[in-house]
Formats: sequence, structure tokens, C-alpha cells
Amino acid sequence: MSLVGSYVALSKPLVLVFPVFLLAWLRFGIGGIAMWRWLRKPAEEPPLSPRTRRLLFLESFLGNFLFSICMLFGVSLTTAVAAGVVMAAIPAVVAILSRIFLKERIGRRTTAAIACAALGIGLFSLQKPDVGLAGSQELTFLGLGYSVWGNLLVFAAVVCEASYVVIGKKLTEGLGPKRISAIINLWGFALVTPFGLWTAWHFDFMAVSGGIWGLLVFYGLAASMWTVWLWMTGLRTVPASRAGVFTVMLPVSAAAIGVLFMGERLTPLQMLAFGIALLGLILATLPARQATRH
Repeated sequence: MSLVGSYVALSKPLVLVFPVFLLAWLRFGIGGIAMWRWLRKPAEEPPLSPRTRRLLFLESFLGNFLFSICMLFGVSLTTAVAAGVVMAAIPAVVAILSRIFLKERIGRRTTAAIACAALGIGLFSLQKPDVGLAGSQELTFLGLGYSVWGNLLVFAAVVCEASYVVIGKKLTEGLGPKRISAIINLWGFALVTPFGLWTAWHFDFMAVSGGIWGLLVFYGLAASMWTVWLWMTGLRTVPASRAGVFTVMLPVSAAAIGVLFMGERLTPLQMLAFGIALLGLILATLPARQATRH
């Protein structure tokens, strides 16, 4: 989740250079090249059932395709810090979906952790970052400013990411993390290819600097390979509702990147909000006391 937050923030300079659909297509392409060996079925793994195939498609459609499109368009209209704030809602959305679809019991600590995440995002929303998008306040669409539309798109990405967590928990019951990562990336590449080819035809690749190409490679590997493999490996042993609490690291790292490398600023109230969110992470991960028998 820390890696996810970093590439959410670092996608900001990328969307200033690449059209969104081209950026998403290149991301899946880079991931596919890096993971092509992971597509091979291990001998001990059962054949894919129709239900598993449907879940793999939904995992990619919601967690890869729609998440990337909503997040990239959203980040292009708002700030990295604001995107991180909206993403702090992920733990609560994951908990709700895991309760509805996985019938998971949400314990007191997890409930308290979700409350901390919600309180953190509420406090953060009381103040706006000092650095905004140049000109974005003057531009409106259907009566709403571009930054508001950006935040709404990021929230749509939140729902997609929460669905990704819940579906991923079901997939890890029968498939290995590497194969899940490779298959859903391949689906994402297939879904975005028509849009990617169209935008690539009209794009001047020679105008892209070496630094941006390096950032693109990091983005592609982090978004398609590293984070998915780490997440799916963890989901094999961690309940989805508890795993959702770890998504608090996404807004923390996104805002940290925005502050450290993009010139955005955090107010004292916003730093307090992140502290409360991190307290929730501690509550969710402290080992539970075991009852002793005499």
C-alpha cells in the first residue's frame, strides 16, 4: 500500500506528459513483459473454473482497468495530497464490502481502526492544501470545479480498489499470487489496448525525456507487478477487513511524495489527521492477547 500511494502521487507528472489511456496501456505492457513467466500454471494448481475466470476478469476490470482510469483522470484534476486524503476512505469501504460479500466478522480493533481512518480523513478535509492546480479553480463542468470532479473520480477509484481487495481474497483461496498478478494484468492490457493504440498513433514519443521514461518504468512495475504480488501474498493469510486497514498507508505515502517531491504542503491539522490514521493501523496490527489455560 505504501508503493501504491507512491505511484498514485508520482502519476501526477506522468499524466502531464502522457494521455491517460496511453499511460495505462504502457503500464500494463511493462507489467506484462516483466511477468510473462508467471502466466504458466504450476503443476499443483487446479484448472481454472468458470467462476474463477469470472472473478479474474472482475478483479482486472475493477481493480486494474477502472481503477487506473478513474485514478489517473482524477489525479490529473486534483493534487497528490487531495488524492491521498480521498483514498483514506478505502479501509471503511473494504470493511463494508467484506462484511456484505465475504461475511467476515469485524472485530472491535478493526472497527476502531476504521473509525480512526474515517476521523483522519474528516480532519484532513477541514483544511485545503496550500498548493493547488494552476487555473483549476476557474474551470468548472456542470457547475462543479475541476478539482471536485477530480476528487469524485478518485473516490470512484476507492470503490474499485475496495472491490479489488474483496475479490482478491476469494481468488487467493485457489490461485497463487504470481499467477493472479499476471492474469489480471493481461486482462487489463487487453481492455485498454484499443484506447492505447489510438492515443499512441497521435503521440510524439521522441518528446519524452529520459527521466519521465524512468518514472514510467517504475510506475509500470510498481502498479502491475510488485504491489499486486505483495498484496495477494498477504491476503492469503489476512482477513480482507483487516487488510483494508493497511490501505491507510496509501494516502500517507501519496501525501508524503506530494510534500517531499512536488512542493505541496501539509498543515498541522493535516499532520494530526495522518497521525490518527496511523494509530488505526497500529490498533489493527497489534497481536491479540491469547487466553491462558491453567
